[in-house]
Amino acid sequence: MKSIYDTNKHSVFLLQYHLILVIKYRREVIDDKVCNKLREIFEYIASKDQYKLKIIEFNHDKDHLHILFKAEPKSELSKFINAYKSASSRLIKKEFPKVKEKLWKEAFWSRSFFLATTGGVTLEVLKKYVEEQGKNNK
Repeated sequence: MKSIYDTNKHSVFLLQYHLILVIKYRREVIDDKVCNKLREIFEYIASKDQYKLKIIEFNHDKDHLHILFKAEPKSELSKFINAYKSASSRLIKKEFPKVKEKLWKEAFWSRSFFLATTGGVTLEVLKKYVEEQGKNNK
């Protein structure tokens, strides 16, 4: 039986998070293509040594992202989120000019974000919730 815990050289841990990022003024700019690019950018930045994050689930509605991910004890989450928001904003606006047209003063992400550990409910409940994001609106 595989353990649910992660390990590194010095510790055993289970650090799972639910991150919600919202488009500035809730502009409806995320479709499947944009979401796929946002995921690609997330995976690239998350793989760097100072973060070492792994996606569990990644999905979207038209105006926000839901991301479930695992982290390591040394992961610098606030630095990661800032790096991700900055890079993804720049790259999405460059690759998808139509998105840029819908934004207000070119601001892509809201300055705030939601981040919570997943200890309050089971991971399966959260995973199903994220999988269902946007299905009623597509």
